[in-house]
Amino acid sequence: MTVWTWVDVALCVGLLPVAGGCGYLLLLTLLSGRKAAPVPPSPVVRKFDVVIPSHNEELGIARTVANLSAVDYPTHLRRIIVVADNCSDATAQKAREAGATVLERQDAEKRGKGYALAHAFERSQKDGFADAVVVVDADTVVTPNLLHAFSRRLEDGAHAAQAHYGVMNPTASWRTRLMTIALGMFHRVRSMGRERMGVSCGLRGNGMCFTHEVLKQVPHDAFSVVEDLEYGIRLARKGHRVHYAWEAEVLGEMVTAEKQSRSQRQRWEGGRAQMRKLHGWPLLSDALKQKSGLLFDLSMDVLVPPLSQLVLATVAGSVLAAGVVWLSGGTAVAASALASFGLMSLALYVLRGWWVSGVGARGLLDLAWAPIYVVWKVWLMVRGPGAEKRGEWVRTTREAERP
Repeated sequence: MTVWTWVDVALCVGLLPVAGGCGYLLLLTLLSGRKAAPVPPSPVVRKFDVVIPSHNEELGIARTVANLSAVDYPTHLRRIIVVADNCSDATAQKAREAGATVLERQDAEKRGKGYALAHAFERSQKDGFADAVVVVDADTVVTPNLLHAFSRRLEDGAHAAQAHYGVMNPTASWRTRLMTIALGMFHRVRSMGRERMGVSCGLRGNGMCFTHEVLKQVPHDAFSVVEDLEYGIRLARKGHRVHYAWEAEVLGEMVTAEKQSRSQRQRWEGGRAQMRKLHGWPLLSDALKQKSGLLFDLSMDVLVPPLSQLVLATVAGSVLAAGVVWLSGGTAVAASALASFGLMSLALYVLRGWWVSGVGARGLLDLAWAPIYVVWKVWLMVRGPGAEKRGEWVRTTREAERP
């Protein structure tokens, strides 16, 4: 073998993890293209506690409670519970006035969404009113069919379900349009592909549903910044997959300003990086030992890096492979083929995300900002996470509060 052949082989070995991640996304992309079958209505027998974890949300909590009060589901089979967690404003008062049951919680040490949810879930089980709990963020509106969609999944045997989590204000700016495309990829394409494979679609933190039965079996002791991912891992280890209720949506308000977006992305990416470090390889090892497709898929979901990092690694690999091909006179091409496969997979994944996002031609044009967005996200990764404590409330400034 020539020197350049050995270089080609070494580059292929380096590109294999990158190509594996791209291949995983390509598989989910191809599976997401199949049209979902219509979901038949379920008997209206399930009772729900809809939990809204809140921290200083006095400006918007009444709107969220009003929206949830208008869902298409019998009022005697649902309650709306607002957890006013360590609030210093009128969140509790506004929520009561809007018709919600309010749980006020003050704890200087145990702060954050995970603790608020654990408190509400414990109260829901103690009261004995509901069969399941639904989690909706305080800056969210939902489609009227939300509880019907969850009821259908529960009747079909699910113990955990996730609605589609989308963007309420996709046309507010190029940033929110890109976020809509990003959630189209991460929440719609990946969730539908995983649902098609019969594995867990993943929890997204907003629009989640859990039966009391599964909460008793797997208590919600998840208090990290990404408590949804943390709890989803715990569910999978107990053999429970999260079902995707794709026909129902929860729409959250995305920030348009760079400063607020930066803080939000640092928390999300930092939290996922922590879960990757703690659970990625152990999940893969256990998946292979147990021959579990559920755990294997979850390990891939955790181990595959953020799209920005995957794009940069694939582009860098393509440049290096092209250099090797040029210097070798065209005899070393394996790495180039592997890099080309990665680029093709990522392109299809992004285009599919754009298509399902519904942002149209304007969104496609906004993808021209994607390189800047990628560089910005890499800068956030290098800069590192903020100094907030584990799981502590770090509230993103809402659009209505911006000067």
